[in-house]
Amino acid sequence: MSASSVDVLFILLGAIMILAMHAGFAFLELGTVRKKNQVNALVKILTDFAVSAIAYFFIGYGIAYGVHFFGPASEMLQNHGFELVKFFFLLTFAAAIPAIVSGGIAERAKFHPQSAATFLLVGFIYPFFEGMVWNNNFGMQDVFKAWFGAPFHDFAGSVVVHAVGGWIGLAAVLHLGARRGRYSKEGRIAAHPPSSIPFLALGAWILIVGWFGFNVMSAQKIAGISGLVAMNSLMAMVGGTLVATVVGKNDPGFIHNGPLAGLVAVCAGSDIMHPLGALVVGGIAGGLFVWLFTLTQNRWKIDDVLGVWPLHGICGAWGGIAAGIFGSNYLGGIGGVSILAQVVGTLLGVVIAFTGGYLVYGVLKKTVGIRLTDEEEFNGADLSIHQTSASPERETNW
Repeated sequence: MSASSVDVLFILLGAIMILAMHAGFAFLELGTVRKKNQVNALVKILTDFAVSAIAYFFIGYGIAYGVHFFGPASEMLQNHGFELVKFFFLLTFAAAIPAIVSGGIAERAKFHPQSAATFLLVGFIYPFFEGMVWNNNFGMQDVFKAWFGAPFHDFAGSVVVHAVGGWIGLAAVLHLGARRGRYSKEGRIAAHPPSSIPFLALGAWILIVGWFGFNVMSAQKIAGISGLVAMNSLMAMVGGTLVATVVGKNDPGFIHNGPLAGLVAVCAGSDIMHPLGALVVGGIAGGLFVWLFTLTQNRWKIDDVLGVWPLHGICGAWGGIAAGIFGSNYLGGIGGVSILAQVVGTLLGVVIAFTGGYLVYGVLKKTVGIRLTDEEEFNGADLSIHQTSASPERETNW
């Protein structure tokens, strides 16, 4: 096989692994929400992926990379269609944005307005920042190199994907408000425990396995493959799990989100950190998730159902900054990074994501509404939107 055909297979396998991660998003949400909202969790992830594909194909990919697929198919066959599978690979990243947001707005968001939000986010907001980081749009990376001595380093998307998704999710949750009956006027908090720990765990495991495609295959060509990325992903996952187990006091929800927190944080610097650095980065992320999830839910009364802002928004931002710390030569990293570039680049991503998300959900809220009625929410999104439940039982009358 020629090098290009090997590269096509390499990146195609990565795309398939990340596509499978969307099943992980679905089951993580299904297991966390109440039984009356399980079907909606599954449906949202699949339809959002389809909407993302259309938005990214026609608009987003062009904004990010200046590439369109409107020429004859014969042109697309160059290099065995490498550009086509590269699009598929990067689409799976883009579609993670609504999949992340979905967990935050679960149990009370309208269905079709969320699809509209997905189109706008994946078509415009996400690729705007993605192109700046991964394609040097507006000369951003040149500016960073001139100012800070190094470009903004985000190998696999701690900031570009996770922080952006998490901060958009926070904007959406703030617009939506808390679930009905979650917080009383007297200050009491009603817990909504997960409906299925087994499904939650299944979702976490699918995500963990797929993440090795997310990180390792971000090299995009077989020549760039690095065992260091795989090892660092593994160590960060382990660190996140162990710290979340201890800090979360054996809570299975925290234990299964801990590895995800570690993996979110290690994406940015997975190609330049020492494995011991990755272990620390993942461990800190696991602790950050437990602490901030508890704080947002109980103290600040922000009803972010799956904790997507702490998990992706905060741990993703931590990962962007951590790449500048643990990627440096001083801590056994490969170097070529600037802590100032990492901080400024991370903050830029956060500002673009939160502002864009707040605008998109704000406009939809004013125009078509984004929240179910009290009655629809009480009955559950499954019956209200999809006219079925996760396990309907019906006897015939004759």
